[in-house]
Amino acid sequence: MADTSVGAPASLPPELLQDMAATFGLLSSTMRLHIVWVLAHGDRDVGTIAAQVGGTVPTVSHHLAKLKLAGLVRSRREGRHQVYLVDDPHIVTIVRQMVDRMRDSSTGSRRHRGVGA
Repeated sequence: MADTSVGAPASLPPELLQDMAATFGLLSSTMRLHIVWVLAHGDRDVGTIAAQVGGTVPTVSHHLAKLKLAGLVRSRREGRHQVYLVDDPHIVTIVRQMVDRMRDSSTGSRRHRGVGA
């Protein structure tokens, strides 16, 4: 349960903030965000992912390598194919919550509210 008491929030170490910013930075790419969304619905090989996100296999492979290096996805060999899956279920939760939030937006506006405020 979330702490709703009034007062100063708990201090966050700079290293944690940097790691969080790096993860959100990775997900700020629409292609990587779309890849995570696709993988949230099941394991896929790179060709299938590329077809579903509308990218080329080399481009999707590049993005998968970044996600893999960050520990957000992993792969396993199935015959001649590398199959990718989300390695951090918390990331799936965050992405699904954001999709739900954006879909449920009552204003229907696509502008970024609060950016730069």
